[in-house]
Amino acid sequence: MRNYLYILFGLFYAVSFAQVERTTPLLLPVGSGLQESSLKAYALDSALVYRNVDSIITNGIKNNAFPGAQVLIAKEGNIIFHEAYGFHTYDSIQPVAKNDIYDLASVTKILGPLPAIMKLVDEGKLSLDVPFSTYWKPWKSQKDKVNITLREILAHQAGLEPYIVFLSKTLKNNGRFKKKFIRNKSNKRFSNEAYEGIYVKNRYNRKMYRIINRSKVSAEKKYKYSGLTFLIFPELISQITGIPYEDYMEQEFYRPLGMKTFGFLPSTKNFNNKIIPTEVDTMYRHTLTQGWVHDENASLLGGISGNAGLFGTADDLAIIMQMFLQNGLYAGKRYISEKTIKEFTKVQYPDNDNRRGLGFDKPYLKNNTFKITNAYPAPEVGASSFGHSGFTGTFVWADPEHQMVYIFLSNRVYPTRENRNIYRLNIRPSVQQIFYQAFDNAKQHQP
Repeated sequence: MRNYLYILFGLFYAVSFAQVERTTPLLLPVGSGLQESSLKAYALDSALVYRNVDSIITNGIKNNAFPGAQVLIAKEGNIIFHEAYGFHTYDSIQPVAKNDIYDLASVTKILGPLPAIMKLVDEGKLSLDVPFSTYWKPWKSQKDKVNITLREILAHQAGLEPYIVFLSKTLKNNGRFKKKFIRNKSNKRFSNEAYEGIYVKNRYNRKMYRIINRSKVSAEKKYKYSGLTFLIFPELISQITGIPYEDYMEQEFYRPLGMKTFGFLPSTKNFNNKIIPTEVDTMYRHTLTQGWVHDENASLLGGISGNAGLFGTADDLAIIMQMFLQNGLYAGKRYISEKTIKEFTKVQYPDNDNRRGLGFDKPYLKNNTFKITNAYPAPEVGASSFGHSGFTGTFVWADPEHQMVYIFLSNRVYPTRENRNIYRLNIRPSVQQIFYQAFDNAKQHQP
């Protein structure tokens, strides 16, 4: 990271997100918080950038990739682009607003359990290269899991099953709930609210853990994405810290970072922000899912999980991704050591054709040799860049080489998860590419 030691307007600029467009970038001290700037401040062609982004997003909406979306770009700690497009649903009643809250789906993995795991590694309470069964005791009795390490798990190199549909265990053949697992009224044994009028047995998590513990492991060690352990990480974090997972994340990260709406169960928190709906659920909730986690497995854990369940705004996401980009430092406070951030964000098994970091997704290997149609994400991103995507249509990415954070938010699963046009049209990498090309063009036209 470049050391921006020139501090304009005093040590701390008093007005964040000022409305006046700046003509020069605000150069920030190392580890500062985000500030608002503009495309013009970086001598970018604003009209061309807006026209190109508008074209891609509008085409996505017309082709039912999503009813609405948001794009945020931060460069060197300056937010230079943040726009909202379209509506919450295709009826065009509620326009998307910049402070709308989104269901982040699998982006939860790198913004929920992963920061906690990194902090616990820093503190010597977790090790990447000892058997995970050292910490998760049930695996000691599982021959195929006893020697699997946390490094293998986080890099998706452990051979674990990708996903288990736990919802199927709660339903009868006629589609109705088994009352031993789910009730429509709460009581002491059924207090985990999965949705309005849907309460899961408090101990159902133990059944999920048992099934995960007994799940098959492939003998062949190669890249195979698996979200299973992210369902048990919250319990492990609680056991190690002695603090409930959601409280630990709030105390150690979200609140001190200033992430105002970030967290689990937004419907219980009386935010003024509107919450973007996800899917019209025809098999479980039998209604439009809004304000409650879309992912069924996270839902059965009462909405607090490590695989999904986090909700937040684009501004919230930009903060924590900027903290990662700044090697664990934000607004003068250190959250994670630089050494640990760099270890987690590097490719772990490149010789195995595995592009992944530890928890973090990475660009395709040799990504810069691909055209946009075959790249992931944009081919221009740095090899050291990292992030994650979410099933609901979300995407976050940080690029240390270019000092850039990219946030893309949408609800592509509305009204149904069968809608995959966001992938077919390659929308998220294409929008990301616009900004890299804009910076390249600006460099070429420098005197």
